[in-house]
Amino acid sequence: MANNDKNLNITINNPRDEERVVLSFSTLSKRLKRYFLVWVVAAVVAVVAAFGYSGFTTRVNKEPLNALISFSYSGIERGLDPNGMKFDVNIIKSPSVIESALTELNLDPIHLEGIRRSITFEGQRPKDAIDRLTIYDSVLSKNGNIEAAEKILETSYHPTQFKVFFDYNGLGLEDEEAVAVFNEILNNFTDYFYDQYGYNENLGSAVEAISYTDYDYAEAIDVFSNSINTLRRYVQDLAQTDQTRFRSTVTGYTFDDLYSALNTVKSIDLDMISSYVVINNLTKNKEETLAYYEYRIKSLVRERDSLEEELKAYEEAIAAYEKDQVIVFGGAEETNTQTSIASAQYDKMFTQKNNVAVSLASVKQSINYYKDRQQSLKSDTKANNNMKTKVEEDLAALDAKIKGLVQLVYDTSEDYYRNVTFKNAYNVLVPATNTSSDVFARFIKNAIMPLAILEIGCLFVYFAVAVVQALIIDNRKVKKLALANGDDDDDIADESDDEVKEETKTEKKSNDKKKK
Repeated sequence: MANNDKNLNITINNPRDEERVVLSFSTLSKRLKRYFLVWVVAAVVAVVAAFGYSGFTTRVNKEPLNALISFSYSGIERGLDPNGMKFDVNIIKSPSVIESALTELNLDPIHLEGIRRSITFEGQRPKDAIDRLTIYDSVLSKNGNIEAAEKILETSYHPTQFKVFFDYNGLGLEDEEAVAVFNEILNNFTDYFYDQYGYNENLGSAVEAISYTDYDYAEAIDVFSNSINTLRRYVQDLAQTDQTRFRSTVTGYTFDDLYSALNTVKSIDLDMISSYVVINNLTKNKEETLAYYEYRIKSLVRERDSLEEELKAYEEAIAAYEKDQVIVFGGAEETNTQTSIASAQYDKMFTQKNNVAVSLASVKQSINYYKDRQQSLKSDTKANNNMKTKVEEDLAALDAKIKGLVQLVYDTSEDYYRNVTFKNAYNVLVPATNTSSDVFARFIKNAIMPLAILEIGCLFVYFAVAVVQALIIDNRKVKKLALANGDDDDDIADESDDEVKEETKTEKKSNDKKKK
């Protein structure tokens, strides 16, 4: 039977020395088949090595946890906090927030500083800022518009969403502990946010910080009066901003209810004690109390003079202020009318003038009040121990009542900020996770690159060895054939090669099998 094998040879001519390099695809195919099993074994070893490396790196070099948070309140779009100051998202990793999270999870506070340094943020660019920049860039690239370039420079954005990353490598935390700590920090910031921007705890602390027992009776009454006035102003401001007439589900009060309660305490409880002290000239030290009255009168007189000058300035400004002229067009020319309207600036000045007038009236009343006290105390006192005991008991009861009102104001305003003002001000949109699927995904991700490198390397070596072997065998055959034909070539070696002999034997056996 004739041999039907067809060989396709590639001959490469070297123009420098006219030598020929021959490569037969038949020989190459046989070399590839010969080393195929070796390549498969190497590929399997590469897979094992890549996944072993991935398992090690996944375990040792842990992927940072990530979460997504958002802020939604008036001012955040301009990069401001609820108080109108510059907002810094790093407030989330405040030591008090992290310490609270560690305490709740019963973890050692020694991790606090390491955790704080390991938390980073990445602001998410708002879509409207991207759209503006895209439009301006398009105009600039097409027309070279200078105005567009200026707009690009002026366009700024303030993120309202942030990606939060927690790299817990080297902190000694297990995966589950790291996830728990990270999420606890993000959740605890909710309370910190309300405490920071909601009810002013410094207000309550200031009201309760001063002990009335350190003062004489008249001075103690002034201390209580200042505390009540401070609370009233705070509650009144909240009542004016509240458009829903919020009633707390915690206390059952509205801000108007609290304001009325504070007015009642001031006009009845405090005034009753004050009148009792004044009528009976009760004092622990008459000379010190008279000196105190004198100081208060002089201080209030200076305040009165300042307010009178301020009021006069407002009145003169309002009188000289020109209102905006508005012409209303009718159906005919003779029916046109002209009128004056007040602008926002005029309204603002008028409001400020009224506020000054109210303050001035209050100061004048206080001056008269202290003068009456001073005049009454200069006469003989009727005070006795029973009267002093009664006043002290009444002051203690008033102190307890005011502290109760402070707590009611705190609870009501806290409920208001949480459920109305800052209901959606801060949210954890996507909490951190570290499930089995997450770990497996990281394991596969870490294995892809080394696996690709090793497999490509094995494939390259496999083909390179096969090509080199095929070139050697084919070119030695050519040289032997040249010797057999009697070519004189000093560069042709006489010795036979083991690879050529083996290849010749293999071809002979193959041909014998085909003939049989």
